[in-house]
Amino acid sequence: MRGRDEETGEYLSPSRSQQRREALGVLELAEKLASLTPSQLAKLPIPEDLLPHLEHTRKITAHIARKRQLAYLAKQMRREDEAALDAIRDALDEDGVAARREVALMHRVEGWRERLLEEGDAALGQLLDEHPHADRQRLRTLVRNTLEERKRNKPPRAFRELFRELKALLGGAAAGEAAGYGADAAASVDDELEFDDVGFEPGQDD
Repeated sequence: MRGRDEETGEYLSPSRSQQRREALGVLELAEKLASLTPSQLAKLPIPEDLLPHLEHTRKITAHIARKRQLAYLAKQMRREDEAALDAIRDALDEDGVAARREVALMHRVEGWRERLLEEGDAALGQLLDEHPHADRQRLRTLVRNTLEERKRNKPPRAFRELFRELKALLGGAAAGEAAGYGADAAASVDDELEFDDVGFEPGQDD
């Protein structure tokens, strides 16, 4: 974000280093968008005029040609309002956080399921200490039925039901947790700025 002159109120021109940081941020966003599937892109608030450039970038696989096209895509993106780019970033962050929460929840559920099956009432007691509203009797029954399934080599119905029960219990408790997203495109920024200066247009494949 540019500062303002305290006397005139006019916006100050960004420094070269600031331009580079801003270009890096937009290039990282361009790379992220180009790696998404059409169904993922459809969920994002991408301006209509960027879609053809984005689609063209996604189709290029040759390294040098793709690098140039990403630079051109980033150049087009910098012409958009900052609010439009922020809206895309916010949507990507929400999706990333949700995915990481889901993975973390799956690991917690699997961990508790194995503990209940291996440690029995000791693990159940600790789980109830952390989640006092859990249904003790139902969990104990599911653990017992799962162990019986294993003993008799039956289909893992109770095993799966125990997973669903724990997911509902732990998922409700973890509804407010959060995480973050990042990427490294520093090696491409100087090239991106260079291509911007010479006015590269798509179609100049190597």
